[in-house]
Parts: sequence; structure tokens; C-alpha cells
Amino acid sequence: MEHAFKFDKILTIREKEKDKAFGEYKEALERFEEAAEKLYRFLKQKEDYEETYKQKLKSGLSIQDIRYFRQFVMNLERTISHYQQLVIQTREQMFLKQTKLAELNIEVKKYEKLKENHMKTVLETIQAAENKRMDEISIQQFVNRRN
Repeated sequence: MEHAFKFDKILTIREKEKDKAFGEYKEALERFEEAAEKLYRFLKQKEDYEETYKQKLKSGLSIQDIRYFRQFVMNLERTISHYQQLVIQTREQMFLKQTKLAELNIEVKKYEKLKENHMKTVLETIQAAENKRMDEISIQQFVNRRN
């Protein structure tokens, strides 16, 4: 006797949606990490370059070198600003994907719980039917022994 869970198809669809959302979240996480890593490298480059500049400044620099330094730092700051914005955007995307994943995970858990409760009810029904049959068999054996 087959006892099909009436929401099996919905559960399967929700699980596929959750798997897809997990993939999207992982991609968003990778994009965030990549942007954050690039930002870190540019900030580190700026810090290292400024330290080198301070050392050279103590020993004396030409005006051309100072102009070159200022131009380089301005370009680096523009790049850093770009990557700061990119990190903010990718973080927001990652959080959105994480929220969607959490919602879908909750949805799947609800259907899994419904399925679990359904299976428990089916097993209880089967057990009750078996107990009833066993009682009937016992009664028949008892009646047959008396005759």
C-alpha cells in the first residue's frame, strides 16, 4: 500500500531552488572575496609606496619625483575608491543571496517536517491496522479453541 506524500513535488522543487540559491550565494561570496582581496592589495600597495616615499624624502627627492609620487597616489586612491564601492556592492549582493538562501532553507525544512509528520501518521495508521488484525486473529483463535 503506497502512501505518497502529497507535497513531494513541491518539496523537490523547493530543494532545487535551495540548491540553485546556494550556488548563487557561493558565487556572490567569491565575487565579494575577490573584490575585497583586490582592495586589500591596493591599500597595501599604497601603504608600502608611502613608506618608501617617506624614506626617499628623508634622503632628498627631485620635484619631478614628488610630482610622480602625487600622480601615482591619486591614481591609486581612485582605484581604491572604485574597489571600496565594489566591495560594498558585492557585500550587499552576498547578503541578499544569503537571505534568499535562508528563506528557501526554512521553506524546505517546513516541507520536510510535513513529510516527516505524514510518514509518522502513515506508520501509526499501519501499526494500528496491524494491531487490529492481530486482535481479530487472537479473537478468532480464542473462539475456535472454545468450540
